[in-house]
Amino acid sequence: MARVTVSIGSNIERDRHVQACLEALAKSFGQLAISRIFESEPVGFEDGRNFYNLVVAFESDLPVGELQAWCKRLEAANGRRKDLPKFGPRTLDIDLLTVGNLTGTHDGVELPRGEILHHAFVLQPLAELLPEARHPLTGETYRDHWARFEAGLQRLWPVDFTWRGRRLSSAE
Repeated sequence: MARVTVSIGSNIERDRHVQACLEALAKSFGQLAISRIFESEPVGFEDGRNFYNLVVAFESDLPVGELQAWCKRLEAANGRRKDLPKFGPRTLDIDLLTVGNLTGTHDGVELPRGEILHHAFVLQPLAELLPEARHPLTGETYRDHWARFEAGLQRLWPVDFTWRGRRLSSAE
């Protein structure tokens, strides 16, 4: 079994789609470790709707290609349309960040995902969730990467969010 981390984002009916994603992940993979949920301003998007972003970790023995296909099926089941512009609104966006310590291209998926070190909306929740875990390429902890991160214009802030009666995140 490998620890898998995924980044989840939504800027259309955010609560509903994040809830549905967490339910599907729990049903398929069991125990989940879930970061706080952050609201962030869109980076590179023409549509100005803010996103909810979070990172989830779980254990799986599925090959990378099957994990990727599972994520894409869940996106589609939640109304994600591939015919819309790349930087357009999204009901649900799920990206594989890491699968164990794999590096390089596996089943057409580049691991670890490059945006881990480039986007606050990925790195901050990952660093909070798994502060001592090490980036498979750099060998440095996510906590250390976040401590040096230059957020610049990438603003994000925690929001109130409850799932299955458990408060995952608080705006306070």
